[in-house]
Amino acid sequence: MEYFEQKKESTSIGFKHQKKRYCYLAIKRIFDFIASLLGLVILSPVFLIVSVAIKVENPTGPVFYSQLRLGKNQKSFKMFKFRSMIVDADKHLKELLDNNEIDGAMFKMKDDPRVTKVGKFIRKYSIDELPQLLNVLIGDMSLVGPRPPLPREVEEYSKHDKQRLLVKPGCTGLWQVSGRNSVGFSEMVELDIKYINMRSIMLDLLILFKTILVFIKPNAAY
Repeated sequence: MEYFEQKKESTSIGFKHQKKRYCYLAIKRIFDFIASLLGLVILSPVFLIVSVAIKVENPTGPVFYSQLRLGKNQKSFKMFKFRSMIVDADKHLKELLDNNEIDGAMFKMKDDPRVTKVGKFIRKYSIDELPQLLNVLIGDMSLVGPRPPLPREVEEYSKHDKQRLLVKPGCTGLWQVSGRNSVGFSEMVELDIKYINMRSIMLDLLILFKTILVFIKPNAAY
């Protein structure tokens, strides 16, 4: 499918074109609000089951996990997830940096020892991401867009990489439906820039449809 084909050459954002997307952005926000609200209501049984499973595995730990991320124009916000790691996971990150399996300003490790048993399952099916529907509802994120990075990751960004921060971040995007963890950092950046240049209601719906398929048949998520 042409939307998901990757190009080897670097791309840049067409700024003049993006400034005139008022109608698209208005429709996108309305859709995000309604869809996230419905999603939170419909998926409430899933939220309950996952919450109980997390508590059974670790009764003293929290169910949810919030992390500072950078969104549009590097504005910081708290992104919500189901907790899939041990309680003090962030404190052990430095010990694992040498095991990073992705080049560039990201950290990914397939057999991360910090991930819990429940966490491994909900990560495989991307269930840990569901609380981000709340971020979409309040307007910090969109359903579709570039993934919001950590502040420490952005410190390593080049000027080219920072282009992915010129729009509102999303719960899913071209990266997630194009292989996710099997796609390197530079390829992710190119996919995000390509999405920003090509984004439309139809493309957003197509990505959401492919995201549902990823829930049913997981790709390289971990």
